[in-house]
Amino acid sequence: MTTVRETNALPGVAAGLLDAETLAANFGDLHPPLGRHEALVEADRCYFCYDAPCQQACPTSIDIPLFIREIAAENPLGAARTILEENIMGGMCARVCPTETLCQEACVREEAEGKPVRIGLLQRYATDAIMQTGRNPFTRAAPTGKRVAIVGAGPAGLSCAHALAVSGHDVTIFEARDKSAGLNEYGIAAYKTPGGFAQKEVDFILSIGGIEVKHGVALGRDIDLASLRRDYDAVFLGLGLAAVNKLGLTGEAASANVLDAVNYIAELRQAEDLASLPVGRRIVVIGGGMTAVDVAVQAKLLGAELVTIVYRRGQEHMKASGYEQDLAQTHGVLIRTWARPVALEDAHGKVSGVVFERTRDENGKLVGAGETFRLDADIVFSAIGQLLTPSSFGGESALKGKDGRILVDEERRTSAPGIWAGGDCIYGGQDLTVGAVEDGKQAARSIDAALRAGLKS
Repeated sequence: MTTVRETNALPGVAAGLLDAETLAANFGDLHPPLGRHEALVEADRCYFCYDAPCQQACPTSIDIPLFIREIAAENPLGAARTILEENIMGGMCARVCPTETLCQEACVREEAEGKPVRIGLLQRYATDAIMQTGRNPFTRAAPTGKRVAIVGAGPAGLSCAHALAVSGHDVTIFEARDKSAGLNEYGIAAYKTPGGFAQKEVDFILSIGGIEVKHGVALGRDIDLASLRRDYDAVFLGLGLAAVNKLGLTGEAASANVLDAVNYIAELRQAEDLASLPVGRRIVVIGGGMTAVDVAVQAKLLGAELVTIVYRRGQEHMKASGYEQDLAQTHGVLIRTWARPVALEDAHGKVSGVVFERTRDENGKLVGAGETFRLDADIVFSAIGQLLTPSSFGGESALKGKDGRILVDEERRTSAPGIWAGGDCIYGGQDLTVGAVEDGKQAARSIDAALRAGLKS
């Protein structure tokens, strides 16, 4: 499968279908922030429930009624502190968290009226206010003299690093890419986080001090776990998922127009000129998760005429939330279900179409129905999931895994002494920014307890 960076000019595919002004408008803020009056009106809708179901639904257990009450009292900085104490990436999560299936779905207003309190926008209102001050509300504890190595500067790694730094430990983060933030920088649709917000949040987190980030350093290539365990008092793995699943179709690797959706989104996020990206007029996206929706919607925003998502099961089985599916369809993306790709059609070295077989469920097993159909395509995007490769472990044989991910306990401890892990790389992970932040937070608490126990002994 070819990455976009290797094929800046795809055969038969045009770039610059839209003018700069239209592209800027298309990739503007999906949900403009609330103003002061709007925030106060929205905060007034909250019932401030005791044992609030919204808080129970939040993976990071933010005290939602409290921070909304603080906004209602015109104390947005206090509200931000309440949020950040549980979720240091509350600003990003306010923008990308699927609140419609988490806190807002559990909101009593949703149950009573079908219109929940807009918790995500209120969270953004508070966290934006504190980030605009340029001051980190936390201070470091007295130095402990302990050193922790973190692999990966994504949400899990940054969350873990910040909590450990607050506790007085010195942290070194090793990050393979040129920038920090992981999928928040490279993997989320550009219209969800415009204005370079991911890097602004990284700067905010690192301002606590005590955290060094070394970019361009990859586990298994430049460093290994054996040396990290030797040189540091603890190790946290926030590796993410670097490899991608293949479609398994003949001609997939040879066709320049069969692209990995994750790499394309990363290229789009880093592009200085969106008009330079190859777009195509007829695009087929294979998959049913958030990545499939993100690449499909952005293709439409870049000027593609016909974009179709094809998923092997029913729409209710798609990992993308109902809200995200609606967003795709609102932007003109067609979603076709109960079909799987069986062949790529090639014309002069580039893909010209995809043949699909209709599928059905037989006693819980997906089977082919024998009937096929064809979709024209200038570009085919594969968005069928990512995986962790054994080489990502850096040669550490003591790490136990399951289904291609690292096994951890409730404290995010791995099977190898002195090594913790969290985020997308662990078995049972939620594949959400908010879930990765919680993993990093819980691991930091466990690491801190272990290091302090060592100090006392």
